[in-house]
This record gives sequence, C-alpha cells and structure tokens, in this order.
Amino acid sequence: MNIKRYFVFIILILALIYPMNRVIKYKKNMDLIFKDGNVKYISKVDDKYFYIYEDKQFKKIFIKGVNIGASKPGYFPGEFGITKEDYLRWFKYIQDMNANTIRVYTRLMPEFYEALYEYNKKADKPLYVFHGVWINEEDILKYKDAHNPKIKEAAVDEVKKIIDIIHGNISIEKEKGHAFGNYTKDISKYVIGWILGIEWDPEFVVETNNKNKDKTSYDGKYLYTKDASPFEVFLCEFLDEAIKYETEKYGMQRPTALSNWVTTDMLEHPNEPLEKEDMVSVNPEHIKKKDTFKPGLFASYHIYPYYPDFMSYDKRYSSYIDENGKVNPYRAYLKDLRKEHTMPVLVAEFGIPSSRGMAHVNIHTGFNQGFVEEKKQGEYLVSMLEDIYREGYAGGLVFTWQDEWFKRTWNTMDLDLPDRRPYWKNVQTNEQMFGLLTFEPGEVKSVCYVDGDESEWNNDPLIQEKNINLSVNYDEGYVYFKLKVKDFNIDKDTLYISIDIKENQGNTKFIDEGLIFERPVDFVIKIRGKEDSRIMVDAYYDHFYYEYSKRLKMDKENTSYEIKDSGIFNNIYLCLNRPFILPEDKIELPLQKYETGKLMFGVSNPNREDFNSLADYYIKGDVVEIRIPWQLLNVMDPSTKMIMDDLYLNNGIKPIKTEGFYVGAILKKHDEVIYTSMKQYIWNSWDMPKYHERLKKSYYILKEAFKSIGGE
Repeated sequence: MNIKRYFVFIILILALIYPMNRVIKYKKNMDLIFKDGNVKYISKVDDKYFYIYEDKQFKKIFIKGVNIGASKPGYFPGEFGITKEDYLRWFKYIQDMNANTIRVYTRLMPEFYEALYEYNKKADKPLYVFHGVWINEEDILKYKDAHNPKIKEAAVDEVKKIIDIIHGNISIEKEKGHAFGNYTKDISKYVIGWILGIEWDPEFVVETNNKNKDKTSYDGKYLYTKDASPFEVFLCEFLDEAIKYETEKYGMQRPTALSNWVTTDMLEHPNEPLEKEDMVSVNPEHIKKKDTFKPGLFASYHIYPYYPDFMSYDKRYSSYIDENGKVNPYRAYLKDLRKEHTMPVLVAEFGIPSSRGMAHVNIHTGFNQGFVEEKKQGEYLVSMLEDIYREGYAGGLVFTWQDEWFKRTWNTMDLDLPDRRPYWKNVQTNEQMFGLLTFEPGEVKSVCYVDGDESEWNNDPLIQEKNINLSVNYDEGYVYFKLKVKDFNIDKDTLYISIDIKENQGNTKFIDEGLIFERPVDFVIKIRGKEDSRIMVDAYYDHFYYEYSKRLKMDKENTSYEIKDSGIFNNIYLCLNRPFILPEDKIELPLQKYETGKLMFGVSNPNREDFNSLADYYIKGDVVEIRIPWQLLNVMDPSTKMIMDDLYLNNGIKPIKTEGFYVGAILKKHDEVIYTSMKQYIWNSWDMPKYHERLKKSYYILKEAFKSIGGE
C-alpha cells in the first residue's frame, strides 16, 4: 500500500513539473526577443562583435559555425533532396561540435525551417542562423547592371519572400529550381543576421558603375550612403528595402550585411597577377545606418588561404611571421582587412577541401585547395579560426558542412559530364570535398578499404595465373584492384596493372619499362615500394598534354605524343595555374602543374588508427590493394559508363560509351617478367548512388577548437 501511494505521489509531482518545464521553455524562448520601442530584435552589434539577447540581457558571442549547402548525393541543389530527418540529424552533429551558428545561402524547402524549429524547441541552447538571399546569376550575365529593374525587383521580391518564410507566414507555389511550399514555422527568433547577395563578379560591378555614373547616393528610411559607387548605392537600397519590409510587417530588425569576398575587398594588391582579382572594390563602409535601424550593420567576407594569388606573392603577406614563428599570409591579410572597418567583420566562409585532386596552392604554407588529408584539413581550419579570433573578427563560419557531389572546379570541369555530377563521387574535384561530413559510397560501408584485409573481397578473382591473382571491384567513387602475388617483395619487385578502356587506341608496348602487351593499353598502374608508385596514361590519351601543350601552347610540345601506339606513357597531371606575370615583381611564371597520378601508400579504412584519407594503395605481405578514382581512368561518368573519346579525332574532349575495360597483371621479379592474360571487367551502370555518411577526422579536431576558442 505504501509503495502504491509512493508511485501516485511521484506521478503527481511529474504531472506538475512537466507543464512547468514547458512554461519555462516557453518563457525562455520569449526571453530571446528584446523590445526597443516599436522594434524587436534578438541580436545586435557594436563595432567588433555580435550580442545575443538571453536572460533579459545582451551577451557577447563569438560566432563559430558552418555553412550548409542545399544538396546531397543524387540531387542537384534545385531538386531539394535533403529531408527533414537529414536536417535534424545534421543539426545535432553541428551543435555537438560546439558550433553556435549555421548559415544558409538562399530559401530552402519548408523541411529546413520545420527541422530547425523543432530542434531548437528541444535544445538547451538554440542553433542560430545567418540567412542569405541569392541574386539570379543568369540575370547578372544577361544585363550586367545591378540597377536594371529586372535584377533589382527580383532581388527585392526574393528578400521579401525569405522574410515571410522565417516568420512562417507564406505559401509559395511550385517553381522549377526554387524552393516552394507552405511555410508555417516561425524561426525569426533564431535568425541573428542577414547576409544578402553573392560573391560579386568584378566585371558586373564595373559594368554597373559605368552604366550608372549619376547614381552616387541613396538616402533611405534606415540606411544611407557616403562616398558610394553606383554598385554600392544599389546594395544600400537593397538592404534598406529588406529592413523596411521586416520592420513594417513584423516589427523586427536584425543585423544586416552584404555578401563580399577578397576579390572585391577595399584593399590594393599590387602583385596580384590577374587583373580581374583586384580591379574594383565593394566597400561596406560606404553604407551607413540611421538611428531608425537599431541592431546595426556588419561586414561579411569569404576568405581563403590559397586564392587569389596575392596570398602567395604579396610581399607584405609572405614576409609576415606569426607568434609561432611561421610564415602566415592569411593572418597578415586578416590584419590588413580588419583595420579598414569600423563595424564587426565576420568571415562568413573559410575552408580547406580534403579532396584528392588539387586546384591551387599557397606556396608558403601548404594550405592548398585540395590534396589535403582529413586530419590536416582539421588542423588548417583550427589555425585559420585562431587567426580570425586573434585579429578581432566577430567570428568565422567553416565552408562547408557537407560534401557536395554536384560541384565543379576549373581544372577538372571539362573531364566529366555536368548533368551527371551528383551521381558519383569525384575525389579529383576539390570543390566537392570541403565538408566536415563526407558521403562514402556504399549503403552501410564501402565495398573495399585499402588496408590489406582480404575478408571484404568475396568475389572470385578475375585472373588466376602464374601465382598471381587479380580481383576487381568498384563503387560510386573508385575502381578497386587486389593483387595476390606469391613471395612478393615490396622493396625489390615491381607490379604493373595494364588497363585497356578505349577501343581502337592504346600502346602495345611500354618502351621505358620494357613491357609488351597482348592488346593495346591505355593506362598502366606501377607499384614499386612505398614511394615510387603511380598510374600513367598512353601519351595519345593524355588530356593534360592535349589541352595545355597541343591546344593552348602553355607547356612543352612533343609530337611523338600525338601518334597512336607510340609506346610512350605519360605521368598524369592537373594544372594549378596558367602562366602569368607578377606585375610588381615583373616576373613571368610558367604553367604550374602537379602529378595527380602519383599514388600514396597508406590505409584508407577510417576505422583504423593509421587512416589516411588520401591513401591509394596498401601492401601487406603478398597482398596489394589499390583504389583508383574513376577520373584517373578518363571515365567521364561511371554511372552511365561514359568515357573520354579520341581527343584528336574529336578536336577535344567528347564522351563515348564503353562496356568495360580489359585488365591484366605483370610482375617484374629479379630479371624475370611474368605476364598474365588480359580479361574484360564489366561494371554495372546506376541511376541513384548508394552512400553512407561519415564525420571526417577534421570534424573532431574542429570540435575541440570550437570548445576552447571564443568561449561558449
């Protein structure tokens, strides 16, 4: 009886506590909004930092978080494949990383706002948002004038829609490529700032200025200009319209910024080799607030350590030594930029891709645009965040949360099919791999890890001859090879894999290595120890040579490469920079390239302590495992089995369908050369990719930094 009474008592207490807890949470959410006369706001800025209204007072906050893209594998951004469940899972990952803020670039589907609303209702601390407004880039290219009514009216119409969206007060009809639906969740108490616009094309800015020389000032209800260019006048008017709409319709305001980047900063970079990268400024200091706008303005920049090239060649930056005794151009640039502002400056994008392919380098630091291992990615991000904090910035947002398979980059974009990019993982394209969350092929795990473990190879060998077994497998990212060679000596023996993927061309011999093939071969993988391994391409099938030597005349020509069956195999390169002149130094630099076909020894299994995300091959005893990215085999889209056709017959890169490839193995042991036959391997096409999520090693490194840098 006493036990029964005890349980009744407990139930009554819980019944009382539960609604009280709801009241407390409701009150807590109400306390996020500050009322200043007729205007409400949840955040404000001073000349350096953001302040969030909590517990009836404004508290300083150092912004640390991530940008979130609009896509996942199998979808372009305009197809809106991310689900509410995805967002809820990601928000938890992000907040567990000790981040306090996310940024989105444009309007998203209702699922995003519903997920954020639900997540923050349950969270002890809310996840704050910077919301962007995208400007139609097709209209920019068409009209090249920001004051054109088509551009201006569309921008204002879009920002009004997004204001209604964050207040949960609009229904938008379906429109191709744009988010739509019934928006009912009010997340306005979590949006701590607007970042309006895009990375402005300098030619668009110049054209706007030239076409509107009479537009030199704007005096709005909340903002006005001082010493502004016609383009800055447009921006001021755009920002003012946004503030006006939200103030008049909802009685709310929030800190506001225009999007900007290093290319259009207000600094001069006399040794920048590309004129376009330093031709015009967009200066946020020319836009001023009136007393009617309470929360204040801030500046927002995308700042990366490897581009533009002045990050490597400006002597002011390359000679800067930080407190750790290291050359630190990034820190030096941050210092210069911060001095020019009287308002807070947010680094709205900073990042390093963990891709295998690379597109640009910083010649002093190794903070490169690609070919960065995951742990190094994390260390570099922490270094940049520390620099941002030490130079008095308002915060930093990592680009980006998730890898983005649909992306392209300048030095690989001609090597794949644009309409099929989201359907496979191209580790050669750096833009796809900025994320802290990666998408790995395979529903639960990858079909193969390069780690010496044979247990995952459950298919029969394709070739079993002369004490050599060769197995092949594939997924959405790689082709995998496993060689089992009796008495293989890693230090003395050399292994080759010959691959014939393109009909009617290829080499029947490899002159430099003294090899002869039973059928014409397009690629050869050479495994020699831990340091001297690579994949090479038939010179006739070498797209780098064709583009930069034959067509553009930027690299040395060799007409022997331009004939079929030359017996020559070339190393595989990617371009890092075309030839340019440093204007201040008056030095001409040749084309810069690197050997992307060089293979890295290591373990690709993320569950192993010795994991290396860039590992291409591993040798354990008599077992050799190799993974080769599809693009290194001139495959333009593995999901539809499209490869690169004859470069010379087509006057450039064109796709052609293949059934598969022939593959064989060759072993050089002492003075003996042992050949297997070459057999065909056929892979299956696919419509939707299979993948699973994995938090990169950089996530955990950044998690510790977010905890310690800038407080909670």
